[in-house]
Amino acid sequence: MDYRNTFPDQPIPVKKIAVVEDNPDNRLLVRVLLEDSYEVLEYEDGLVALEEMPADELDLVLLDISLPNMDGCEVLQKMKADPRLATLPVIALTAHASPSDRERFIAEGFDDYVTKPITDELVLLSAIAKLIGKP
Repeated sequence: MDYRNTFPDQPIPVKKIAVVEDNPDNRLLVRVLLEDSYEVLEYEDGLVALEEMPADELDLVLLDISLPNMDGCEVLQKMKADPRLATLPVIALTAHASPSDRERFIAEGFDDYVTKPITDELVLLSAIAKLIGKP
């Protein structure tokens, strides 16, 4: 049974997903894929993301590995060291696409791994749903 209309005065909370990606085309693609179901916040690099994410009350982070100034693995380490971000699910979003890359990023502490370019949106959507549920 769908209870969404049972309490019409109460807004349905929309889950927030951060996209930490330096390429504007990749950010645009992810936003277009997700914006109908999630609130999407965008950060161009890891330094800005680490500064702003704690105040944004996020549900999940899509984190590019090849970022300027600080790579995604370093950003993840800093997130895990920050009590405000430590439990936030993080999906590696990367062009590194070999099977050993997946194993390496999961071993680094990422909760999942999605390769770029995103050619099948269901891969991304199912990885998100697995971690925070369906919208």
